[in-house]
Amino acid sequence: MSDRHDPQKITWYFTAEKKTLTVVTISGLLYNVGLLAGPLFEGRLVGTLQNVLYGTETADRMALLALAYLLTIAAVQGVRYIKRLYVRRFANNINRRMKHILYADLVHRSRSELDREGSGAVLTKAISDVDACAEGMRKFTTEIFDTGVVLVCYVGLLLWYDVKIALLCLIFPPCSYLIAERMKVVVQRTNAAFRSSAERLNAATLDRAAGALTYRIFGCETQRNADYDRHLADYERRAVQANVWVSAMPPLYNALSMTGVLFILYLGSTRVQSGAWDIAVFTTFLSCFAKLSVKSSKAAKLFNAVQQAQVSWGRIKGFLHTPPEEKRLPAQPPCTVEVSGLSVPGVFAGADFRVQAGQIIGVTGPVACGKSMLGKAFLCENPYDGSIRLAGRELSEMSERERCASVGYLGHDTELLSDTVENNILLGGEGDVAALLRAVRLDGEVTPETRVGSGGMRLSGGQQQRLALARTLANPRPLLILDDPFSALDRKTEREVFDELRKRTKNSAILLISHRLYVFPELDGVLWMQNGTVRTATHDELMRTSPDYAELYSLQQGGQENA
Repeated sequence: MSDRHDPQKITWYFTAEKKTLTVVTISGLLYNVGLLAGPLFEGRLVGTLQNVLYGTETADRMALLALAYLLTIAAVQGVRYIKRLYVRRFANNINRRMKHILYADLVHRSRSELDREGSGAVLTKAISDVDACAEGMRKFTTEIFDTGVVLVCYVGLLLWYDVKIALLCLIFPPCSYLIAERMKVVVQRTNAAFRSSAERLNAATLDRAAGALTYRIFGCETQRNADYDRHLADYERRAVQANVWVSAMPPLYNALSMTGVLFILYLGSTRVQSGAWDIAVFTTFLSCFAKLSVKSSKAAKLFNAVQQAQVSWGRIKGFLHTPPEEKRLPAQPPCTVEVSGLSVPGVFAGADFRVQAGQIIGVTGPVACGKSMLGKAFLCENPYDGSIRLAGRELSEMSERERCASVGYLGHDTELLSDTVENNILLGGEGDVAALLRAVRLDGEVTPETRVGSGGMRLSGGQQQRLALARTLANPRPLLILDDPFSALDRKTEREVFDELRKRTKNSAILLISHRLYVFPELDGVLWMQNGTVRTATHDELMRTSPDYAELYSLQQGGQENA
């Protein structure tokens, strides 16, 4: 991919905003060249004032010159307004473009990748680091004209008046640039520490908000508040350390740049006494150098601002990829799923089974036997050994879009949107929401317009599960992995929902992972997981040959009957 179309190249963002930058360039050149009018008019005003005092010119001449000065400055400031408006537009467009690319990349990453990154890190990079990069690019673009162009103009004016004095006084401004460059290591180190602290604080904030009720119930609020305060104090300390150098150094840069004024005062006054200069030239030269020194110190400060932005750029660069074309694949036909020698190292080994469209295979076993890990193997988020074939194709060799069109997964986390029931079920598609709500026995409890809140917080655990199941039914796949979809339901509701599931998924092969065995006698097969092994049989066979399975089933049946 060329630089012109690569979001991991800084130049790509500037190229994408070339129209805006054209306006910035034209207005910036006009504004900064116009700044030369300031020293020139100031020198002429001082000279005219002297002539008025000596009686060689009238006050009217002074007034006309002052009026011309005001009009010129007004015109220059008008151009400056246009430049700043388009520079801000440039920064906003960069920020929006960068966040769009980064968010699209995050959406297409797997859950395991995001978990490894950490919620605090993702949040910091997606917001704070992007803002820092866009701001650094804005400052760079601004200072190109507000500092770079005008410095050239000021230097040219100084050299035009007197080469010797100009060269002597211009020795000092570059020294401030060298000091700013030498500060690079300190600035980048402290800013990197600040960004890492921001990640930890964001993670602590999310944890504190998500677990607030749990901490309150178990009396952990004091301890968690103390932990949060520790993260906050560290963040504040790192923020000060990251900004102190950038904020404290500009006065030093300015003082160093202004040192050259000593040569102007000494040598310039000599020129005035000898008659080589008049007071107007001296004032113009002094004013021009003073403005150059101020701009020069800002250029040195820009070095430090860019150095900070470089840290953020390095942190988010890996997330800036051109998003893949969003195109929904057509519905996949029913297929047969063949699994042989499926193993997840350290969890289980040797799973062999076959499930056809319309069949439901149960997966159960003791706690922590690897049931959920078996289900997640079909998502290909983690490597597995053995073979999983859908319609003769190896699952791991399919593209991610093909897998998403072939495998549906309902896990413990229902991942409900902060939206209406209808939008949570259809996800932008079409379907009979009322019929789906009846299928999962939610029709008497919510309506399609009911808003569920963030993460489904306005619904009970059982309602969340049934809503997620309705979404699965509305978006069928050839293979459905259902991980404990009935764990929060009573037995009567479970029976009704299971019957609807059986009727509505005749074109899907289903793996039903559950620790509840009430419906297992009606399944087409059972995978019994125990001690790292996976046994494939029917319910009746397991009842005869597996004492542990028989005991587990009998306990659940007896407990329900006693209840």
